[in-house]
Amino acid sequence: MITNLLSWTQYLPALFSGVGVALALTGIVIVLGFFLGLLLAYGSVSKVRLVKAVALVVVEVGRGAPLLVLLYIVYQGLPQFQLTPTAFASAVIAFTWSAGAYSAEVIRTSIDAVPNGQSEAAIVVGMNRVDSFRFIIAPQAIRVGIPPLMNIAIQFFQFTSLAYAITVPEIMQAAYFQATVTFDYFSVFLAAAFLYASITIPTTMLVSRLERHLAKHL
Repeated sequence: MITNLLSWTQYLPALFSGVGVALALTGIVIVLGFFLGLLLAYGSVSKVRLVKAVALVVVEVGRGAPLLVLLYIVYQGLPQFQLTPTAFASAVIAFTWSAGAYSAEVIRTSIDAVPNGQSEAAIVVGMNRVDSFRFIIAPQAIRVGIPPLMNIAIQFFQFTSLAYAITVPEIMQAAYFQATVTFDYFSVFLAAAFLYASITIPTTMLVSRLERHLAKHL
């Protein structure tokens, strides 16, 4: 009986290669998505109408369209314009678009959470607007924004499972291959769920602890 309950563990070694791909995809996307989010956050409050309009469209489409749709737009849509990114590159582009859109909102709301009096006081004591943002606003905004940005990272690690739809060799594709060979779908996908949970649960606990720690200093 116990052997049957633990039969799913035999598939873990076959899925480990997908873990590396999923983590690599997540890491690249989070770094690129954060910088894209910064650009979009500033663009969305720009006084230049065209810049503001473009930033808002990119954010709203990135947040409003399902990630799977964005994947297909990049992977199957771009070749119509003579652009043929690889499956992994397509996943990076689509995921970065979505991550950047969500990061932009987090960054914008984190900056808005800092009281206006902070920047006004900095200007009164002789700081220019750049130094005011760099030394006064940004450090406080970072404390507010780190937990939700880390939660976005966790979500996008889970979202990497969608990349199997365009043949990226991550955990789900490895699991699907094993399942079609063995026909032991329950055990194979249970093993995949274990791998996702073994990474997301400890990371979520770490984020919760960090959030409580930062809350004490706000």
